[in-house]
Amino acid sequence: MHHLLTKVLFVCMGNICRSPAAEIMFHQQVKQAGLSNAFLIDSAGTTGYHEGNPPDRRMIRTLEKRGYAIFGCSRPMVDDDFSIFDHILIMDQDNECELLKRPASAPYRHKIRFLTDFATRHNDTYVPDPYYGGDQGFEHVADLIEDACAGLLEKLKSGADS
Repeated sequence: MHHLLTKVLFVCMGNICRSPAAEIMFHQQVKQAGLSNAFLIDSAGTTGYHEGNPPDRRMIRTLEKRGYAIFGCSRPMVDDDFSIFDHILIMDQDNECELLKRPASAPYRHKIRFLTDFATRHNDTYVPDPYYGGDQGFEHVADLIEDACAGLLEKLKSGADS
């Protein structure tokens, strides 16, 4: 049914809280839908501050409580990512500004969307950075991302099948 690989990249600032959570959640949702062979899923940060680090301990705890398997390490977004990925899903306006500042983004602006555009149960316009807050922030972010990833998968499935 699916011959083309849909390539999805999740982007936040440091690639240790929000974008790895999205990568992990979307990966599991895709797997549960039996579509693992149809997707290439990755995440990256607009900065390289945390390059090579695993996800933030608090995000790991939040995800493990929900039954997700944890994987991945932080990497900065590179110019080639704009051409390689079909969908570049950002968490907030800062991520958008950082990406649009890069000359390499110019031909690919149509690929950049807010992850929250796909949420069906939440009205948040962006995914807030939980890094400097408490556990409640991580729970809210996980709720938002889980919802938006489910909506994204539905949208991509319906697009791929039409």
